Amino acid sequence: MAIENYTPDEKDLSILRILQKDAKLSVRDIATRINLSPTPTHERIKRMEKQGIIKEYTTVVDRKKVNKGMMVICMIALNVHNKKTAGQFIEEVGKLKEVVEFYNISGDFDFMLKILAPNMDEFHEFFVNKLSEIEGIGQTKSIFVMNSIKESSQIL
Repeated sequence: MAIENYTPDEKDLSILRILQKDAKLSVRDIATRINLSPTPTHERIKRMEKQGIIKEYTTVVDRKKVNKGMMVICMIALNVHNKKTAGQFIEEVGKLKEVVEFYNISGDFDFMLKILAPNMDEFHEFFVNKLSEIEGIGQTKSIFVMNSIKESSQIL
């Protein structure tokens, strides 16, 4: 159960910074780096997991080395703005494995999708046969990423 209004202290933030760089470190290694013994370090990590501050542990994969070299940012405006249409759209897009990030945004478009594909032909296949078949889409704009300058999941 999460504690509302919990603010991580400086030791917690240090732990989070370390884990963001290398989540495979042992509790003992983390404890040494923050100048704390392993038991309270472990307790802090478990508390942050339980409270949802640490959402998950994951592996960062080089997308080009697993045949996902094309990245497309797709902006979508719905043709009808109501809960039902938006809910159905969100549910359907959430099922698409090609969509690796999905945001509800403000402005001229309602949603922004980050899509990975092996190449232009595969993206076209995805766009025509999957994405554009979802009900409620009014307008789309696809932006093809030429080069990644910075990609990071580290927020601290």
